[in-house]
Amino acid sequence: MSTKTESDVFFKTKETAWEQADTGITRQIVAHNSDLMVVSVKFEKGAIGTVHDHIHTQGSYVVSGKFEITINGKSEILEAGDGFYVPPNAPHGAKCLEAGILIDSFNPAREDF
Repeated sequence: MSTKTESDVFFKTKETAWEQADTGITRQIVAHNSDLMVVSVKFEKGAIGTVHDHIHTQGSYVVSGKFEITINGKSEILEAGDGFYVPPNAPHGAKCLEAGILIDSFNPAREDF
């Protein structure tokens, strides 16, 4: 995460570099302070967000593309306009079926980014 304790109040995608998160996955931290983090995550078709868990509450919105999202062993296909909620410590992951973008929000902020 940024070394600043909170982000600027405005975010412009053209002024913020994308960082590599995993194979076929890049991200931009949109906004953050210690209580909240919002991240734009871009997936190439076929990219896998490996199943993992964390203490953070997560809410995600599908901006574009098509994803198979798995939470606590249950999978659903989600498309643009859909979203999902991940409770703390719930194993979850994503498989990108059509290239797209997710907006992830976390509480508290992910200090490991």
